[in-house]
Amino acid sequence: MDLVKSELLLPITKRFQKENIFSNTFMISAANGSGCEKLLEYLSARMPDSPWLYPEDEVSDLPQRLLAAEITREQVLLKLHQELPYGATVETEEWTERDDGAIVINQIIYVQRPGHKKIALGRHGSMIKAIGKASRHELQVLLNRTVHLFLFVKVRENWMEDPDRYALWGLDPNA
Repeated sequence: MDLVKSELLLPITKRFQKENIFSNTFMISAANGSGCEKLLEYLSARMPDSPWLYPEDEVSDLPQRLLAAEITREQVLLKLHQELPYGATVETEEWTERDDGAIVINQIIYVQRPGHKKIALGRHGSMIKAIGKASRHELQVLLNRTVHLFLFVKVRENWMEDPDRYALWGLDPNA
């Protein structure tokens, strides 16, 4: 709804409803969150009651290293979505817990082309600094500890075709 004008979107949704393609259609905005409440109400009304699958204090079922990489990747996509729509991935190379409780995380942001590396770094490192600052903040809130995050950008052409990348995420590339 954010990028498509409502006068274009409404006829499409009416057609979907008329042809029973979907049981319901929801107009939501990722930019400001409008419409999300109705969607959540609809989904929660249809969810079966069941016991918790994970402890309440467990944030995710992902390993922390992978979760940290996904948080940084999210920031890359948020800050560079126009320039690198899906052309970047992040790997946590090192995760060290210090005696003082802080965590030191080294991550590599892989891009597909040398030009993408320049974009990811930004002028005088401004973009990588902004990505690091946002990721570090989110990680510190999530982990409730001090995080020292170090980001590096490397070119790895055709990383999307590399089955080892998917295995790192716990996915089967042959599925």
